[in-house]
Amino acid sequence: MRLLTSPLQFLLLALFSSLAHAQFGFFDQMFGGGGGGQQQRQQPQNVPSDSSIYRSNFDRMHCDNYLCPDTLACVHFPHHCPCPWPAHEDKFETGEGHRICVSKGGFKPGEAGRKVELARKGLL
Repeated sequence: MRLLTSPLQFLLLALFSSLAHAQFGFFDQMFGGGGGGQQQRQQPQNVPSDSSIYRSNFDRMHCDNYLCPDTLACVHFPHHCPCPWPAHEDKFETGEGHRICVSKGGFKPGEAGRKVELARKGLL
């Protein structure tokens, strides 16, 4: 048996073996090849359409002040609750001690706040 003597031969061998692995790995994925003792991945299941998961999380939470119903954050007052998706929502506190979260989507900076004020005045 002849040993690989040059770095070029070694590099070519590594290249061809990786190409063969990629090619046959592709076919395994396409045709569901279950050979090799690999486990099949299960498709993720949809969450149930009832609120039992939420209720069980809510019941496990401990909060001495106010437990925000949508984020399960413990705060001193309801208007201190954070928005569930702060990267995508702006928070506005209303005069009634509550807060609302408004989508940032497509608005210029400050535009969502202007629209909230117009709606609060009944102009929108």
